Amino acid sequence: MKRRMEISELIFKIISYAFLIIFAVMCIYPFIYAISSSFSLADAVDGGEVILWPVGFQTDAYRYVFTRNIFWISYANTLFMAFVGTLWCMLYTMMGAYALSKKRLMGRKAFNFFLVFTMWFSAGIVPMYLNYLDTGNILAGILAPGTTHGDAQYDQKWLVIIAMGMNAQNVILLRNAFEGVPAEIEEAARIDGATEMQVLFKVYIPMSKATIATVALFFGISRWNGYFWAMRMMTQQPFSWPVQVYIRNFIDLYSGLISAPGEGNEWFNQIPGNFDINTLSVMSVVYAMVICAVIPILCIYPFIQKYFAKGVNMGGVKE
Repeated sequence: MKRRMEISELIFKIISYAFLIIFAVMCIYPFIYAISSSFSLADAVDGGEVILWPVGFQTDAYRYVFTRNIFWISYANTLFMAFVGTLWCMLYTMMGAYALSKKRLMGRKAFNFFLVFTMWFSAGIVPMYLNYLDTGNILAGILAPGTTHGDAQYDQKWLVIIAMGMNAQNVILLRNAFEGVPAEIEEAARIDGATEMQVLFKVYIPMSKATIATVALFFGISRWNGYFWAMRMMTQQPFSWPVQVYIRNFIDLYSGLISAPGEGNEWFNQIPGNFDINTLSVMSVVYAMVICAVIPILCIYPFIQKYFAKGVNMGGVKE
């Protein structure tokens, strides 16, 4: 027999569903607006007439994006930095989390404390900038001996990949997941002669797939969306920019926030200086770029979503 809900329970459910619907609309509306603006006519976009559906219809914005080589070079840079950067981050995170999950590690409590301490107190932007600058000088000395980071004689994408290869919160999530692996399974593997690396890659990682997929998603989205430090540290190499930095500079250039580079600059020559105001708006082009930029995340996320809640629960709760 179906239980009849009480008035208070019914009111709570109505309010909860209403709140969730409003929250979902607030999340999805910017994406719908971006799609609509990318297909709308210039006058409608610049005049603020676009609200939900496209006003008029044009595909010139996407034609413009698809014919800009510099945009796809930046796109390829982002794919490279996101893929290689995620692999780099996961390698160090898994090894660090595995070590910190072992009670036999000397100074384990101190290491865990200092790891959590970095989440409570941050050094700030200026010390981080100086740290990244010193890292860039070291990489320049290795990859292009006799040069510094400012000389831009090495591929600066590697600085963004290597210098941002750790996140304390993700290490803690994965450490907690590793601590949940039964000790008996590790003991059985060691009896069979497994080494530390074999225990990690053949026991702990397969038994923590959900949390690893979640952490990899965090790192991948962070690497894909990140632009601030790439913009600050890759000023000498426009053709190494990720797509987010390219879009940011595209907006700044056509909004008059920055001056155009010299006429002989290859990056500037890739960007036409004039738009047909009757069919194309600068913001339509920007929204078209944004839509193209989020496609990989939209394609990947549905396949990882099933691991998300399970992974956060396993890694975020310590028994």
